[in-house]
Amino acid sequence: MKAVVHVDGGEIWADDTGVPVAAADGGDAVVLLHPGWGDARIWDDLLARLDGRRRVVRYDTRGYGSSPAPAGPFTQVGDLTAVLDQLGIGRAVLVGHSGGGGTAIGLALAQPDRVSALVLLAPGVPDYPWPHDDPYWRQFEAAFTAGDAEALATLGRQTWAAASAASEDPTAEAQIRAAVAAFFRIGEFEQPDPPAFSRLDEIRVPAVVAVGDLEYPMVAGCGRAVAERVPDCRLITVPGADHLLPLRVPDLIADLISSTGR
Repeated sequence: MKAVVHVDGGEIWADDTGVPVAAADGGDAVVLLHPGWGDARIWDDLLARLDGRRRVVRYDTRGYGSSPAPAGPFTQVGDLTAVLDQLGIGRAVLVGHSGGGGTAIGLALAQPDRVSALVLLAPGVPDYPWPHDDPYWRQFEAAFTAGDAEALATLGRQTWAAASAASEDPTAEAQIRAAVAAFFRIGEFEQPDPPAFSRLDEIRVPAVVAVGDLEYPMVAGCGRAVAERVPDCRLITVPGADHLLPLRVPDLIADLISSTGR
């Protein structure tokens, strides 16, 4: 079921399977939060594996995929709250990939009663002490400032899709190019959510972090730090996987949802 969620200064496209919890396996709804370098289509393979087992919601954040560009300031946690409110979801398992993992963590800290479990895939927390001398940041800033979409796509491919060449991986290529287009649509409207990294020890729900062994080093470091700080969090290293875990290991992610988010 397609839905339009109305938010301050815009709209969000959402996809809701609408499966009643009582008719599935008795667990909470599952909400899928896509990465900055991808949109809600990144969950296609996973969604097929969860069909009929849970109510599953995914959505495109503002400016991504089917969601229009923002017309005013917004935060990711604020928009996630609006999606849950308008779709009538009181409590959910949050599955967050990369920046979506940071959003999931933000809600778990801001509204802990609404989160029953966290499945964090190569999570990125905005206030993690990122090494800003890493070449990625310089290359991204130069390409974005110049409006060079092709350079951004090349950077995204080389950084996040290391497991395969673009010519052999059209799905990853499409995700990266869609993200690049979104970067320019969003502009300066996205505002930071409250700091979270220093508060990770406050999380009290079951949690698991998965990181590919081909992950870009600074993101792998963030994922490991999250797993170390969240109490009783499991850390899983995924052999042969790069950053795009939903494309690489949907079966594993489905198993993690089943085992973590009961």
